[in-house]
Amino acid sequence: MTAQSPLVFYHSPNTRSSATLTLLEELGAPYELHAIDMKKGRNRQHAYMAVNPLGKVPAIIHHGQLVTETVAIFIDLADAYPAAGLAPPIGDPMRGPYLRWMVYYAACFEPAVVDRAQKREQAPLAMSPYGDFDGMLKTLTEQLDKGPYILGDRYSAADVLWATGLGWTTMFGIVPLSPTIERYIAHVKQRPAFAKVKAHDDALSAEMAKA
Repeated sequence: MTAQSPLVFYHSPNTRSSATLTLLEELGAPYELHAIDMKKGRNRQHAYMAVNPLGKVPAIIHHGQLVTETVAIFIDLADAYPAAGLAPPIGDPMRGPYLRWMVYYAACFEPAVVDRAQKREQAPLAMSPYGDFDGMLKTLTEQLDKGPYILGDRYSAADVLWATGLGWTTMFGIVPLSPTIERYIAHVKQRPAFAKVKAHDDALSAEMAKA
């Protein structure tokens, strides 16, 4: 990263991009924040659609290149700031498990919770990206039982992703709040970055509401 090529972060408060903001705080990464008011539909206007044609947040410009999709952003950023120790490096035995649980979030968890939230019948097992909801959640819960983190004793960027996602989905009753999941969320979210981002997003939301 150079002064001529800052990390640009497109963010809307209290959305999926809050996880990326938490990760940036955990990494101690410098960034230039561009706030997008999704409640007013700013994410669907030309200025932002020119950045991400899907109109979604988060998005970043890193080393002059656009990166979208939360998991891709997490992998990119955690690798870019190795001193923070939030990503097992290539060659580390935990690299594979780390990538597994990062991708499991996008490939299995998110499709499953969207189907559940929309009360949609899941695809046949042979075609479903996550199998079935109960099996998906059981696989995750069994991993969390090995805790305190998703990689056991090792805190990583994956925990920022999962604690944020589980926090939202349990709050809305999409994912049952089991003792294991409740313990996991509470343990991870006691880290200062989570409180800092919540305060930031609350203030940004209030500012947007007045605009």
